[in-house]
Amino acid sequence: MSARDQLLVVIDPVARRTDGESVRIAKDVLGAGAGVRVCLPESPEEFTKALVRRGARRPVVVGDDAALLRAVSVLHRERALASAVLSVVPVGSAASAVRLARALGVPAGAVAAARAVLEGAPRRLDLLVDDRDGVVVGDVLIPPVAAGSGLDAGADGGAERHPWLRTCQSLVRTLAVRPSRVAAGGPSRLRVEADGVTLVDLDQPVEGVRVRPGGAGFARVEVHPASVGAEVAPVRARARSVTVSGPDFRYRADAVVTGPVRSRTWHVRAQAWGLVLPR
Repeated sequence: MSARDQLLVVIDPVARRTDGESVRIAKDVLGAGAGVRVCLPESPEEFTKALVRRGARRPVVVGDDAALLRAVSVLHRERALASAVLSVVPVGSAASAVRLARALGVPAGAVAAARAVLEGAPRRLDLLVDDRDGVVVGDVLIPPVAAGSGLDAGADGGAERHPWLRTCQSLVRTLAVRPSRVAAGGPSRLRVEADGVTLVDLDQPVEGVRVRPGGAGFARVEVHPASVGAEVAPVRARARSVTVSGPDFRYRADAVVTGPVRSRTWHVRAQAWGLVLPR
């Protein structure tokens, strides 16, 4: 049995509590097709230890988006993302809890997702890393509004050459947020720079900013200037580095709200991490 057939299945405690039947099905399917060692962590610390001590086994996370993001963060801190390829079986309390995994291309349902772990192929995906070494798989939103209606993704020429990039771009339709017209505290005054070029400066109030991995080693930046009366078109750009600065602001990176801060820079790490997806 090859190393590829040796799996470390880390089952998040939230998944065990919310949908034990899906967890059982995933274990049965994985166990029938590979050598499996099951880990049942009860805390984030135990979750981290399990991944760090995985040895040659391929890590498989059974859980929701929070568990997937935790695994990516752990492997990033261990500087193991380049060598480790993650798999995930999405199990959550609701469809919204596994939205990110689905947007990345992981199948819905325990059986289909577990079969993809066994039969799929690794895909290298871009990652955002900020100046405090925090990672972002999905997107950054300023202000940190909750998920709602989608933004227009725009086209990406790389998708024609690499069809799997369309999978990543589906994040736009499922995770994207149009910032609220009436944000808490009113429009923000921020300076947004893309590769050193100022897109919006402090003299132009903005309703919201969104930054996300856009494929091909670039981030997609979308800034919505504040408007009075007529609609103002959003400012869009692609960049390898994005800096937002100004008076104290908060932001949401994936599911985590951070701040207040006065400046934050995100850099794109091209093909920084691997995820097993259906062939």
